[in-house]
Amino acid sequence: METIGSRIKMIRKLNKINQVDFSNRIGISQATLSELEQDKYKPSVDTILAIVEGFKADVEWILIGTKSAEGKAFGIREVNEKEANLFVHFDKLKTTDQDEIIDFIKLKLNRY
Repeated sequence: METIGSRIKMIRKLNKINQVDFSNRIGISQATLSELEQDKYKPSVDTILAIVEGFKADVEWILIGTKSAEGKAFGIREVNEKEANLFVHFDKLKTTDQDEIIDFIKLKLNRY
């Protein structure tokens, strides 16, 4: 089940930023960010607004997991639930396993 913490982590990962840089950009400590991503605490309104402004994320998506009528969940492009789920699980794999999956995807794409 997606949580606010997992969505914050997804925004960070999609922007290819480590916890230290992400936390500095939104004005919190790295330790606080780590706890937010692990759902130990809920983010403050100021933190959510900093993420929305700094990373063009949709506030509704951060809070409840759906995009608002005005925009997309991410500034990058709209990510559907299947893609988001894939990313979250992919990120948990060892690098060698990630490489195998990427090679498999390339193989599948070359077939068509």
